[in-house]
Amino acid sequence: MSSEVRSGVSPRRPPPTAPMGQLRYRVMLGLVLLGLALLVGRVVILHVVDRPFLQGQGDARTLRTDPLPAHRGMIADRHGEPLAISTPVVTLWANPQDVPEDPIQRARLATALGVAPSTLDERLARYADREFMYLQRRMTPEAAQRVLALRVPGVYRQDEYKRYYPAGEVAAQLLGVTNVDDVGQEGLELAYQSWLSGTPGLRRVLKDRRGRLVRDLEVLREAKPGGELTLSIDQRLQYMAYRELKAGVAEHDADGGVVVMLDARSGEVLAMANQPSYNPNDRAGLDPQGLRNRAIVDAYEPGSVVKPLAMAAMLDAGGLSPETLVDTSPGWMRIDRFTIRDIRNYGELDLAGILEKSSNIGMSKLVLRFDEPVVPQLYRRLGFGQAPGTGFPGEATGEVPAPVRWSSSQWAALSYGYGLSVTPLQLASAFTAIANEGRRVPPSLLRQDAPVQGEQVISPEVARQVLDMMDEVVEPGTGARRAEVPGYRVAGKTGTVRKTGTGGYQEDAYRGFFVGIAPVSDPRIVVVVMIDHPRGDAYYGGAVAAPVFSRLAGSALRLLDVPPDQTVVEASP
Repeated sequence: MSSEVRSGVSPRRPPPTAPMGQLRYRVMLGLVLLGLALLVGRVVILHVVDRPFLQGQGDARTLRTDPLPAHRGMIADRHGEPLAISTPVVTLWANPQDVPEDPIQRARLATALGVAPSTLDERLARYADREFMYLQRRMTPEAAQRVLALRVPGVYRQDEYKRYYPAGEVAAQLLGVTNVDDVGQEGLELAYQSWLSGTPGLRRVLKDRRGRLVRDLEVLREAKPGGELTLSIDQRLQYMAYRELKAGVAEHDADGGVVVMLDARSGEVLAMANQPSYNPNDRAGLDPQGLRNRAIVDAYEPGSVVKPLAMAAMLDAGGLSPETLVDTSPGWMRIDRFTIRDIRNYGELDLAGILEKSSNIGMSKLVLRFDEPVVPQLYRRLGFGQAPGTGFPGEATGEVPAPVRWSSSQWAALSYGYGLSVTPLQLASAFTAIANEGRRVPPSLLRQDAPVQGEQVISPEVARQVLDMMDEVVEPGTGARRAEVPGYRVAGKTGTVRKTGTGGYQEDAYRGFFVGIAPVSDPRIVVVVMIDHPRGDAYYGGAVAAPVFSRLAGSALRLLDVPPDQTVVEASP
């Protein structure tokens, strides 16, 4: 027996083979290697195969294309002084889903916005299922920054522009207004919307997941500002016209009024004022009636102010001279079924006397001498019954009756200003023919840099004759004496018209007109003044409209540096 057996120790055997252990080992190793292979494969897919898609998805959540606001073009007067400009403002908006419900933060936000916390809570609740709501539009940058400084989550800014009108109510109806989105709604702002409005640009920006701007990356398209608009208006004359009109309306407790001043040579509108007016920079409690530019969009029966035009038509037709005499006795006459009256019996009058006394009888007897409708024909050549062509929204055409409607009484009425309607702008434009030796120039609201030719509508001789007659109308002792301008010869004509109502002409409601040309020796301005429904004893055009013309024309001629053409005399009482 061997020694190992004898000692009681088992003989050493080789370790048994472990097939299950080796299998387990290999399986685990294979799983690890497979996992590594899958991981590497996934990395390859993400970085190679799916890279464009994932890059686009990431950019969609961080890269944004934001608009670059473009400011609206400036509207300036003829000397480049701003009448309407755009100023930068900030609009605050919020994502209601991101605004915290913390009452303290909401209360601070509401206080900064100037609203009650309950109001803010109600609005946030109303837009709770949306991702956008306006908090406040068109704030000053300083006020908006005070809100943003609170760092309330979900509150963001948007840069915009707001229209500002330095002249305020002085030129409100002419310029018009824009809405909260800076789009023209009235006046020239509406008429030239496509020219004034700019083209917004685009920029690419990087934002975080809350929509906050991280970095500007690039400008994709530059913003293009709107075009500038240069008007014919002289801001200094506009202020004068508005001041004198407002004073005249207040003095006579009138419903309103209009002033139009044209450059007699070019037809450019130097001033156009309306009453009542409004402040376009603060439209709280705005009366819609104040929006109307009555000088262009409202037509009125002109009355006696058109008598010089009717006289020009008859003189130009031939058969009359300034020395022609007309017997207006006994101060009234019957035509068809109507009675025409003068204030009193003026007896025999020459043509200048007919204009000075404003004789309806004289005008009627003159016009009935003609077989042809010479008066309405000239009215049409002067632009009555047609759009003035200024481009102003809603400009009225007025009305001259069609020939088939004319009877003898209508024919007569047209000669003294009844039976037709014109706008104050049309009326002023018509009188440029008297100021320009028979050549009418069309009105323009834009500055004219090239000479304006106009249209010859009556002979130069007739135009001078009528201008001289109108010069005699504005003399001491006449009804238009209050239109005198010290140092200057003035040609003018008054008119007083009854307003119409539901039952025809009203007994106690009038419009007072005055048309003036100055100076007579070399006409530079044509002015129309209308005072609507003056209350009290003074309601004639010579009493309510002529003084407005006198003050305005005197200031305007001095401002335009027009030399006096008359020896200064003491003003008539």
